[in-house]
Amino acid sequence: MIGPPPRYLKNLSGVIVILTAWVCPVFSSGDIPPVYQKTMGGELEAQINPGIASDRGHGNLQDDRRAAKWYRKAAEQRYASAQYNLGGSSKTGLGVPHDYAEAARWYRNAAEEGDADAQYNLGGLCNAGRGVPENHAGAVKWYRKAAEQGHAGARYHLGVSYYNGHGIRQDPAEAVKWYRMAAEQGHADAQYYLGIAYDQGKGVPQDNREAVSWYLKAAEQKHVGAQMRLGVAYRLGQGVLQDYAESMKWYRKAADQGDAESQFTLGYAYTKGEGVPQEYAEALMWYRKAAKQGHTGAQNNLGVAYAYSRGVPKDYAEALKWYREAAEQGYFGSQFNLGVAYDKGRGVPQNYAEAMVWYRKAAEQGLARAQFNLGVMYYKGRGIPKDNYLPYFWYSLSASMSTGEEHDRSAETRDRIAMELTPEQLSDANQMIREWEERHPRN
Repeated sequence: MIGPPPRYLKNLSGVIVILTAWVCPVFSSGDIPPVYQKTMGGELEAQINPGIASDRGHGNLQDDRRAAKWYRKAAEQRYASAQYNLGGSSKTGLGVPHDYAEAARWYRNAAEEGDADAQYNLGGLCNAGRGVPENHAGAVKWYRKAAEQGHAGARYHLGVSYYNGHGIRQDPAEAVKWYRMAAEQGHADAQYYLGIAYDQGKGVPQDNREAVSWYLKAAEQKHVGAQMRLGVAYRLGQGVLQDYAESMKWYRKAADQGDAESQFTLGYAYTKGEGVPQEYAEALMWYRKAAKQGHTGAQNNLGVAYAYSRGVPKDYAEALKWYREAAEQGYFGSQFNLGVAYDKGRGVPQNYAEAMVWYRKAAEQGLARAQFNLGVMYYKGRGIPKDNYLPYFWYSLSASMSTGEEHDRSAETRDRIAMELTPEQLSDANQMIREWEERHPRN
């Protein structure tokens, strides 16, 4: 996403002044523009220095309008750094009205003078359609100009464009080339996505060790995604020796930064005692953090904890609240659990019709247990007239989607029901199964 990094101002000596406003449409703090050494003559210097002083607050003169006034004077004389700074003022609304179109105009002026930061920012505006029509090809053009001057953020975004095929023909190998350039400059997002490329073998030969090496570089810069990926690598032993304790260390770093998937994984680890002591209270704390961010697995597991008194007193009403949160987002496990609650009357009045609604939602997503329970509902006529044709259909699907004892139970029940069907009914039911499987291809 486009996030608000600090504002970067260019002065005469090339020092960048950091203020708390957003200039660059970037994805992380790794997109800090490089320092550019710029010099200019006396008259322009006299005009631009008051703007820098005002923006810095030298002599307690912090005055955005005054800064913008002096930037404009220099910008109108085609001083690229002033044009760049005035573009930033227009984007943030500091000292001038907030106006993306005006920002794009000044960035374009500076970009055409060869200013790499302006080229990069103009590419970002083109990509987002802010102040200019959305134009991915135009974004690629400006990213490339900045990238060829060594701008790390532009190199990264050019890699993204090649990777996704936005504004240019998709080319994972070319994407990796630009990711690598930015990554070697220390760009954390580029390091992370270079790791992803090695992980997936996209644009480079698949190599778990190489993936881990780039994740580590990004993770050491507090890149949340890289920290989470390191947790996965150590947990599964991909590219490193399996080490649950090391895995949990990296998951915790990401979780502490608010990563919901890592919070959920930590909760699961504490539930199972995987790499950490088994502690339900600690598990619930992490599940709750992830659940409040909408993580469906965490919401479901909180529901399970309340339903089965794991670390908290049994509370079906609270369990149903969390099941419903996840079920309404499409999480099949919670849809099944809601079905069981209505089927058995746990925390809600028994309601077979409502149970079937939730069982069906989970069954349509391929959950074998839900398919089996639907078969039971149809066979026993719970909330619906008794039927043998549909039970055979759902038991068959359950058998094909399950393994072990669950498969054996479904297959035995299916075969018993088959004896109660006519050859014509069996033929129709098997055709119905084939059609369902065509609509629901397995990964």
